[in-house]
Amino acid sequence: MAIQTQDFTAMLKDAMGAFPVDTKAFDETFRTNATLAEKLTGVAVEAAGRSTELSAAWAKTLLGRYADVTKAKAEPADYAKAWSDFVTFGAESSAEHAAAFAEIAKKAQMETVELMMAAGKTYGDEFNAAAQKAGETATATAKKATAAAK
Repeated sequence: MAIQTQDFTAMLKDAMGAFPVDTKAFDETFRTNATLAEKLTGVAVEAAGRSTELSAAWAKTLLGRYADVTKAKAEPADYAKAWSDFVTFGAESSAEHAAAFAEIAKKAQMETVELMMAAGKTYGDEFNAAAQKAGETATATAKKATAAAK
C-alpha cells in the first residue's frame, strides 16, 4: 500500500494566486524612502558645510589675532596687554560662534522635523491606499471563492 502525500507546492501556488501581491506599493515605498534619505542627507551636508565654513573663518580670525600677540613689542607690559586682548577676544568670539553654531543646528533640526512630518503624511497616505486596495482585492477574492463553492 503506497502512502499518498499531499502536494504542498500546488496548494501554496493556489493560495498565493488567490492573494495577488501588487508590487507597485513596494516600489512607491522604496521611492519615498530614497527621496526622504536624499533630503535628510542634503540637510546634514548643508549644516556640515556651514559649520565648517564658520569654524574655518573663526580659526583664521584667531590666528590673525595670535600673530599680533607674537609681534615684537617695545615694552614688557605691551606683551601682557596683547595676551589680555587676545584672550578677551577669544572669549567674546567663543560666545558669538557658539550662538552661530546653535543657529545652524536649529535650522537643521527644523528642516528635519518638517521632512519627517511630510514623510509621515506620505507614508500614511500610501499605507491607506495600499490597505484599501488590499481590502478590495480580498473582498473580490472572497466573493469569487464563495460563488465557486456554491
